[in-house]
Amino acid sequence: METLKSIEERRSIRGYTKEKVSRKIVEDILNCGRLAPSAKNRQPWYFVITKGKAKDKIADMMIDYTINNNDTIERKNLGCASSVNPTANIIKQAPILVLIFREKNENWIVGDNLSIGACVENMCLRATDLGIGSLWIRDTVYVADEVARMLGHKDMELNCALTLGYASQSPKQRPRKELEDIMEWYDEQ
Repeated sequence: METLKSIEERRSIRGYTKEKVSRKIVEDILNCGRLAPSAKNRQPWYFVITKGKAKDKIADMMIDYTINNNDTIERKNLGCASSVNPTANIIKQAPILVLIFREKNENWIVGDNLSIGACVENMCLRATDLGIGSLWIRDTVYVADEVARMLGHKDMELNCALTLGYASQSPKQRPRKELEDIMEWYDEQ
């Protein structure tokens, strides 16, 4: 599949079959993430692949977070937290959850986050190329410290996650802004 086709066909998949994804395919996808450009070539990503009970435990931690912090979520008007439970259920359904960690370093937050974004996009595109569905997840942020401790990485920060699996759905592309609405050319004469 050519790059443009992967970009056009990539979708956020929220439904998966029970079919397992081979270790070879998962490592192929991670390798494409590893090849992404990074600020100052720091390559700040560290992958922890979870499945089965470990993956489900992380999803349960997310659900517990919303139950135990519902009053705080409402008081602080954290509308984005309302997606945590649906996301946790997607994690439970997906065969693979890749957690993307980074070294805790305040001086590199912006550069590392941008670099990890490039890494995850590479993985999403490669997954599409291989016929694997993916969902880029930020909702793990609510339990990041707890997950890092559980996995023995308390010295690292959980940046985001990625589900992988064979899609049980084929959603249409969501609306996109027109290029002319988000671009301008500027040339100083």
